[in-house]
Amino acid sequence: MYTVLRTEPFDKLAAKMLSCEELRVLEEFARTRLVENPFTGKPLGRDFVREKKIGGKRVYFIVYDLPRIVLLVAVSDKKTQRTVIAGILGALESYSLFIDEVIRRRDGRDHV
Repeated sequence: MYTVLRTEPFDKLAAKMLSCEELRVLEEFARTRLVENPFTGKPLGRDFVREKKIGGKRVYFIVYDLPRIVLLVAVSDKKTQRTVIAGILGALESYSLFIDEVIRRRDGRDHV
């Protein structure tokens, strides 16, 4: 099973762009489908960067096999899709650093 995490910008964007019903669908998708099969949805140039359509919007996530984490990173509509995907692909290293920090905190290694 995978752990599903979110970035703070993702949460803000999702609250702004998704309707209450779309947020409910997203929560259900993250809680059930992503934890069992994170390679659901459409791959975006790289197999580990994926999108899932929810209503008229697209939710983007990155799958990390080791550790087994899915990181929800962005939301877009069709109009801004290309720009958002380019931004995600350009920020992959930042997302990896975020995951590393989460793991350090979880394992109690953030104190020297």
